[in-house]
Amino acid sequence: MTTLTASLRTPTDLGQNATRDIAGALTGLLADTFALYLKTKNFHWHMSGPHFRDYHLLLDDQGDQIFAMTDAIAERARKVGGTTLRSIGHIARIQRLADNDAEFVTPQDMIAELASDNRQLVGFLRATHVVAEEHNDVATTSLIEVWIDETERRGWFLFEITRNA
Repeated sequence: MTTLTASLRTPTDLGQNATRDIAGALTGLLADTFALYLKTKNFHWHMSGPHFRDYHLLLDDQGDQIFAMTDAIAERARKVGGTTLRSIGHIARIQRLADNDAEFVTPQDMIAELASDNRQLVGFLRATHVVAEEHNDVATTSLIEVWIDETERRGWFLFEITRNA
């Protein structure tokens, strides 16, 4: 039996080095975005305490926003001629954000951890922006600039919750 394989390389004018670098950076970013999405949903599902409703709704909204980034990141990696994530195992191998498998986390610790993770994600977004900028990939840099703003806003909201006023 003969198996036919088709190349997944999308034609692009960016060149092989750009494809490798940008798709690689985007795939790492995608793994971290999925890790943050799942942690945000985990904390949303396991929230408790006197601010339950407010925190539960906030994390639901933030989870939706994070998840919305995932498809655009993956599709951008494909548009520049690369490939991207293929499995949960692939995510686990390359994610830089730490999971939280604790049976119980206090609401304040949840919020503080997500604030820190969003700050880390901003750093990963900026690093990916640099890679795209080095290869004159204005479409990727443009998308990332919006995601930086959204991620900074999530971090700001989470930070403000942890303040002792």
